[in-house]
Amino acid sequence: MIRYLPFLIEAALLVYCLIECIQTDVPRNLSKTTWVFVIILLPIAGGIAWLVAGRPERRPARDVPWPSTGTAGFPEYERPRRTSPDDDPEFLAAMGASDDKHEQMLKDWEAQLRDREHKLKDEPRDPA
Repeated sequence: MIRYLPFLIEAALLVYCLIECIQTDVPRNLSKTTWVFVIILLPIAGGIAWLVAGRPERRPARDVPWPSTGTAGFPEYERPRRTSPDDDPEFLAAMGASDDKHEQMLKDWEAQLRDREHKLKDEPRDPA
C-alpha cells in the first residue's frame, strides 16, 4: 500500500490542478490551454508550477467574514446607523409629491372613463 502512495499523491495533484485550471477564468502568466498541457505533460512539476505561478490571485474585497452584507464584521454597537424613511423629511416630502401626482392621474383616468360612458350611452345600438 505504501508503494502506491506516490502515485496517489501525483494523481490527486494532477486532478486537483487540472480541474482548478479549467474552472479558472483568467490564469496568470500563460494561457489556459498552455497551463492544461503543462499540468498534463509534467504531472508533478506542472501541478506545482500551477499552484505557485498559475492560479489567479484571490483578494477579498473587504476583510470581513461575510462581505455580502453592509454591516458584516461589525458588532451591533459599531454598525453604521441608517435612518428609516419615516424619520427622513426629504423622503416624506417626496412621498407627498408622489401622492399628488398619483391623485391627479387618477382624476384624469376617471374623467376619461366618464367621457367613454357618455359616448356609449349617446351612440345608437344595432340590434344584432
